[in-house]
Amino acid sequence: MKALFRGKILTIPNILSLIRVCLIPLFVWLYLAQDDVLATAIVLLLSGLTDALDGFIARHFNMISDFGKALDPFADKLTQFAMLCCLVIRYPRMIWLIVVLCVKEICVAISQIVVIQKRDLVLGAAWHGKVTTILLYAVMTLHLLWLEIPDALSWALVLLCICMLLLSGVLYGIRNYRATHQEPDTAENTASSDEPAGEA
Repeated sequence: MKALFRGKILTIPNILSLIRVCLIPLFVWLYLAQDDVLATAIVLLLSGLTDALDGFIARHFNMISDFGKALDPFADKLTQFAMLCCLVIRYPRMIWLIVVLCVKEICVAISQIVVIQKRDLVLGAAWHGKVTTILLYAVMTLHLLWLEIPDALSWALVLLCICMLLLSGVLYGIRNYRATHQEPDTAENTASSDEPAGEA
């Protein structure tokens, strides 16, 4: 059943990921032009809900596709990057999160491209990637709604996110290195066991 959706593009999980991308201009406009933090937070949480929902549908209806494996994390990172760029205006310390996020994603993307070129294998997100995403959404939402958040707490949350991003980047690097240097059958088995239940 899963094989039926592997090469598909127009699946429900992928459509939800596209909706998540389309929500980005909306929350950027609400935050920067309207200065409506509550509405921004609601749209951001809605975006996070679509992320959880597309994973649930992909898992329960076996709608996992190679396109979705790339689109889902792309939509996540683009959402995170856009929201962090908005928050940096009010919280300059967020620039460190932006830098680490960009470096991590570039390095991971390069290593995944190598896996695709050498093994013709598209790897999905791992558990630590999902944990990092949830943590980032939580921290961004907290900074949106708690305008007077103490500096010490804000810094602690930013550092926690940075540490999780670095850990996730290292684990992805190890996974992709192993996938590149293992035999094709072994690499595919590793990818299958690493692929989360909610990956689209």
